[in-house]
Order: sequence, then C-alpha cells, then structure tokens
Amino acid sequence: MSNQYQIEFIKFKNELSSFIFRLLTNKQDTEDVIQDTYIKVFEKIDSFKGQSSFKTWMFTIALNTAKNKLNKQKRWVENTQDYGADLHSKSEELTSRMRVVFEQTHEKDYEIKEHINYCFNCINKTLLLKQQICLLLKEVYHFKISEIMEITAFTEGIVKHSLADARKNMIRIFNNRCSFINKKGICDQCTTLKGVLNPSQNEHIKAQKIKLVKEGSKKDNEYLLKLRLEIVKGIDPMNSKNAILNTYMLENAEMWVKDSIEKK
Repeated sequence: MSNQYQIEFIKFKNELSSFIFRLLTNKQDTEDVIQDTYIKVFEKIDSFKGQSSFKTWMFTIALNTAKNKLNKQKRWVENTQDYGADLHSKSEELTSRMRVVFEQTHEKDYEIKEHINYCFNCINKTLLLKQQICLLLKEVYHFKISEIMEITAFTEGIVKHSLADARKNMIRIFNNRCSFINKKGICDQCTTLKGVLNPSQNEHIKAQKIKLVKEGSKKDNEYLLKLRLEIVKGIDPMNSKNAILNTYMLENAEMWVKDSIEKK
C-alpha cells in the first residue's frame, strides 16, 4: 500500500472503527474486522480506481468483512436496557462488577451525554439491520445517499425507505421510553446508573445544561432526534471518556436479557 493510502487509512480508522463497533457492539470483533479490512485494502489497492472516495471504499470493504458476524446477530428487544437494570438492582455482585469496570475510567465521572450515546446505540440495535446501517451512515457518518448505495449495494429506494423507517422507529421508541423527553417514560437506567456511579454529584444540574434535556418538552419529535444525533456524532464509542463502561454494558446486554428471562 502506498504511503498516501496508508495515511488515508489511518486518517479514517477511528471513524471506521466507531461505525463497525456500533453495529457489532463488541470491541474484539471490531478490532478483528478493522485488521482484516486493512489487509484486504492492501491486497486490493490496485483495483481502487478513484471512482469513489477512498473513505467510501474503506467502509464498503469493512461492512462486507463484518457481514458474517452481522448476519448471525439478532435484533435486540426494545426494552433490552430494562433487563440489565433489573438484574443489577437485585444483584450486589453485578453492581460491584460494574463499579470495578467504572473504576478503570480516568476521571471516575459518568457523563450524561455518554449515556445518551449508549442509549442511542441500544435503540439502534432494535432496528432491522439495513435500517441500522443506513441510519448510521447517513446521520452519524455524513455519507450521501449515493455513497450509502455504493457501500451497502442497496438500491436508492431501499436506502431512502430504510432511513425513513429507522427515523420513525427511533422516534417512537425514544418517545415511549426516554425519561429526558417523556417524564413518565419507563427507562430509569439513566437515574439508576448515575445513582450507583456518581452518588456525590448533582447530576440534575449537569443534565439541565444539555440542550436535549432543556428542550425535551417540545413536541417536535424530528427535532429531538436531531439533538440526539448531534450528541452521538460528537462521541467516539471506542475512545470516549466512558468507553470502557459503555463497552462493558453493550457487550453484556444480550446475556443480561437472557439471564433475566431465565430467572423469571
């Protein structure tokens, strides 16, 4: 691979890793896909004719590389987070384990914005795979419709319908669950986590500084989704302040659902 393309790969590597991680929700699997992608890009570099951007070409190869893992995944249930919260509320062992993971973070501060990002990822995983992919590519990683068609090999109609359906489903689920928006929402994980991890901090005051929280009572659902997306765009889930804790929760979410159901 020429030095030029090595530099280009490094330039977009974190963004690419972020995208694949949001889909796979597993750090080791993501690192494997990125390593395999690098090798494939190196092997196929002579076939890159510059008809698309190098970034688009990288994302195409990475998504194809991840397909076997993605095809084995099941959609998450819409209340996935509730199962984990329920288990932890009844198990001091699990709660202690989460605290140990949290203690590995540098500043020992669980950011509300990071939890909004984590929650977005959980809700996104409840969508059909094509909706997950198209929503992330368009709204988080700023690809055009034509570029998404190239990356996914979907038709224009499939991409546009997937985006519309993804947005509609995200809005519906958030409006029913999010305690920031619907004060009667059933999702209390934000409060639970802050109480466990940041008991000495005034999280209510900090929350009010976030635009999404301040404007949560507005009825423009599209606008509220836009505010969430602004937060998500600004966070790299693999290298952010709370990446260790959020990775732990994402990687264990499906197991916690299974364990919680078996215990009932």
